[in-house]
Amino acid sequence: MTVRAKKHLGQHFLNDENIAKKIADTLTEKGYDNVLEIGPGMGVLTKYLLEKKPKVTVMELDSESVTYLQETFPVEHIKLNTSSEKFTIIEGDFLKKNFTEIFNQQQVAIIGNFPYNISSQIVFKAIENREFVPEFSGMFQKEVAQRIAEKEGNKTYGILSVLTQAFYDAEYLFTVPPSVFNPPPKVDSGVIRLIRKENYTLPVDEKLFFRVVKTAFNQRRKMLRSSLKSFNLSDSLKEDPIFAMRPEQLSVQRFIELTQKIAQDNS
Repeated sequence: MTVRAKKHLGQHFLNDENIAKKIADTLTEKGYDNVLEIGPGMGVLTKYLLEKKPKVTVMELDSESVTYLQETFPVEHIKLNTSSEKFTIIEGDFLKKNFTEIFNQQQVAIIGNFPYNISSQIVFKAIENREFVPEFSGMFQKEVAQRIAEKEGNKTYGILSVLTQAFYDAEYLFTVPPSVFNPPPKVDSGVIRLIRKENYTLPVDEKLFFRVVKTAFNQRRKMLRSSLKSFNLSDSLKEDPIFAMRPEQLSVQRFIELTQKIAQDNS
């Protein structure tokens, strides 16, 4: 049995064993047992994860791929949506699942060859559940992977960069060409790794921090005193040198400081 790649699901099946193993090896040996692979397709990455980690869960939306996985990985007593000691298959949409219920609030690493059309949403959901996600690695469209790991001072640095790096150390690992996929995408892919920071809480109101970052980058060419007008900044605060900067010039730490200044100004 083979699985037909479905365009509406953004499926491009990796068919290079060396790259699959290389992606599996991006996971560290930190103190957690659970790994969640999102969108395993035909399991080219799955088999290397099973060799590497004690408990592997795969979540797949495509029922044809689910059937293929059940036939290809005949783990003893495994049934759909039930857990074995080693391997669990869940049919469903990761973005719609209650993450903490699946893993009973245990620590779990996320990995996958992510569909390009929902890859950013997957990262944001991991950030929302960061208390339970110590590590995250996988393959994205190259531009998205670069954006996640980019540092301040570059044009690709933006909302996704800041909100991810506020809680995770991000590293761009390697580039993957279109030729190793079936069907081949029209762009290169990039593999990144995120390691949760030891202190992954912020010394500011997180909702305000998210709002400041998103508002600033929505008008990224403007100085912050203009792009952040909706925060009703006082005239004295607008004279602070930070408000003469543009958002791409600010590191994560500077965005935290900016949020603190706005919070104090509004108190």
